[in-house]
This record gives sequence, structure tokens and C-alpha cells, in this order.
Amino acid sequence: MAATAAFNVLSATSIFRLSSALQFSSKPLLLPVCFSPRTPCRPRILRIYALSSNDIKVGTNLEVDGAPWRVLEFLHVKPGKGAAFVRTKMRNYITGNTVEKTFRAGSTIDEADVFKETKQFTYKDGSQYVFMDLNTFEETRLNEADVGGKTKWLKEGMDCNLLFWNGKVIDFELPITVQLAVVDVDPGLKGDTASGGSKPATLDTGAVVNVPLFINIGDQILVDTRTGQYMSRA
Repeated sequence: MAATAAFNVLSATSIFRLSSALQFSSKPLLLPVCFSPRTPCRPRILRIYALSSNDIKVGTNLEVDGAPWRVLEFLHVKPGKGAAFVRTKMRNYITGNTVEKTFRAGSTIDEADVFKETKQFTYKDGSQYVFMDLNTFEETRLNEADVGGKTKWLKEGMDCNLLFWNGKVIDFELPITVQLAVVDVDPGLKGDTASGGSKPATLDTGAVVNVPLFINIGDQILVDTRTGQYMSRA
């Protein structure tokens, strides 16, 4: 009984200290955030970092005018007269628009809290594409407009990276290399391997790519999703 009483007193004291720290601390409090009440909470700390324009590089995510942008190109400019600046080319994650924007050297810019989660494309439901988290079995649905031209490389069972910002999917990334089957192509002829020519082939996702003349129906090939070009036989 004495041990139990001591434990209860210690617990109450600890709780009081914790509540006091939360109430009177002047430090900012970071709390875990969950984006779906239907699934178990996976804690994520919201973070907002202020970057200097000197920190800008290719791939940096910036929040400008309340929207997330990805830096595609950048150049630090130091003119003979006037203040130095950074010239950038950025793509809006949400609209897809690309713009050029300059930032004064040393100026402060908010970093967009964009993060990735790996999901598996499981099936298409009407006009929606369903991605599943294989750990929690949570489903994320994207419309055809969200997927865009990437549908020609998308195949059931494929792992993709979904990009989130403010709890919403703003983009997704395909694997750089995908393996697809040739379903329609003119037959290859003997000696085609050395001729160096190419021909169009239709793949099982509906995509059409140029392939070497020796490729036949039923062949499995590797394609670069960034360029849409044939790489090799699988």
C-alpha cells in the first residue's frame, strides 16, 4: 500500500510540473499533427523555417504568396553597381506554372513544409486513382487532373512518392525507371539488332515509345519516366 501511495503522489507531482511547463513556458510548443481521423495517428511536427536567399539551390521548396514552389534553376548575381540578388526559376506545385523570380541577397524567405510519403498505386476507381499506405492501409485518391500525363507510366502495384503540403497532396513522383510490356509493335526482322533503327511500340499502360527494331510483342522493357525514352530490355 505504501508503495502504491508513493507512486500516486509522484505521478500527480509529475503531471503538475508538466502542466505548469506547458502553461508558463515562453518557448513555442510543437505539436504532432494528423491528417486523417480515420487512421492511427502518425505524429508529424509542423515546421516553418526561414531561409536566407543565400540558401537557395535546385530542389529547395519555398513558400511564396501563400503557395509552395520548387526551385528549378538559380543564379547568384553580383552586379558591378547595386545590390546582389538571386535569380530563380520556380515551379508552382499546385498549378504547375513556371515563373522567374528574383530575391534580394540576404533576404528572408519561408521554406515550404513539403514532405513525401511512399504509397502504392493499387487500382483505378472510375476517374480516381487510389494509392495505399502499406503500413496503415490508408487510401489516398487522386483525380485524373491531378495525375495528368503520368498515367501513361502508372501501373498497378507501383510504388510512388506522394508530396504533401498543409495536409493535402500537391504532387506525386513516379519511379525513375519502370518496367512495362510491349503489347503492339511491328515484328522485328533478322539483323535488326545491328541496324540501329527504331519503331513505335505500344505498352501495356497505353504509352507509345520508340524502341529498337529487334523488340517484339511480349517483350518487357525499361523506360525512363522523366524522358519517356526506351532504356533496355528488362
